[in-house]
Amino acid sequence: MIPGSFDYHCPTTVDEAVALLGEYGEEARAIAGGHSLIPMMKLRLAAPEHLIDLRRIDSMRGISRDAGSIVIGATTTQAEIIVSPVIAADLPILSETATLIADPQVRAVGTIGGNVANGDPGNDMPALMQCLGADYVLKGPGGERTVAARDFYEGTYFTALEEGELLTAIRIPQPPAGIGWAYEKLKRKVGDYATAAAAVLLKMDGDTCSFASVALTNVGDTPLFAAEAAEALVGSKLDAAAINAAVAAAEAITNPASDGRGPAEYRTKMAGVMVRRAIARARNRAA
Repeated sequence: MIPGSFDYHCPTTVDEAVALLGEYGEEARAIAGGHSLIPMMKLRLAAPEHLIDLRRIDSMRGISRDAGSIVIGATTTQAEIIVSPVIAADLPILSETATLIADPQVRAVGTIGGNVANGDPGNDMPALMQCLGADYVLKGPGGERTVAARDFYEGTYFTALEEGELLTAIRIPQPPAGIGWAYEKLKRKVGDYATAAAAVLLKMDGDTCSFASVALTNVGDTPLFAAEAAEALVGSKLDAAAINAAVAAAEAITNPASDGRGPAEYRTKMAGVMVRRAIARARNRAA
C-alpha cells in the first residue's frame, strides 16, 4: 500500500526538531532509518500528518569517547557501528550484535537510536544496552535528561519517552579490561527477529567470576535485564551448578508469546540455551 499524505520536515538541529514535535504534537512523528515507521505507514497503521527527518542533524551522529563512556549519536547506523574502530576496541559485543541485525541493506540505513527508542522487544540493541548499563540522553521541551536503559522500557512500544522528546544519544560506560562478552541469537532466517537471544558480560578474577551481566531479547513484553541470573554467576567458578542456576533464573523471568517462531515453552527454553551458550563464549573471551 501507499502511505497517506504528509508534510515533510528536515531540521538541522535538535532544538529545531524538538520545536517541530512540540508544534505539531500527536500529528508528528520523527524518522531516522524508517524501518519501523515506514512499513506501518504503508499499512496505514500509522498516518502522521508531519514527518520529521532527523538525518541532517549532525550532532545526533557519530561515535566518541567521553569521560569513561562511549557516546553514540542516535542516528548512527548499524553499519557505522560495525566498522567503528572505537567500538571494535572498547565494545566489540556491540559490533557483533549489529552484524546479526537483519541484512546489509537494513544495517546501512537503520539507526541505533531507532532500534532502541521505539520499544519493540524484538529489537536486538535494547537488551544489549541493559546488559551494558547504558543511559539514554533525551531532549524535549523541558530540556535534557538521562534515563537508564534498564528503566526505559515499560511495555511493548511503550517507553519512558515523554511527549515531544527525542532520544539524541546513548552513553555506555567503558567495560573494565579483560571483560568477556557474547551475544547469542536464535532466528529462523536472515533478517528475522530472534526466537530468543541473550547478551552476557563476564569478568574473571583468576578462576572466579567477579562480575556478570545478563539480558534477554524477544522473550517478554520488554527487553529483560536478568539480574538474578548474573548474581548466580558472580562468586562462582562458572561450574555447572552456577550456570544451571543462571539459566533457570533467566528462564523464570521470560513471558514470550506463542507465534510463528514457536510455542511459548519452546521460546523460554531457547532463551536458556542462548544464555548457556553466551556464558561459554564470554568465559572463553575473558582475559
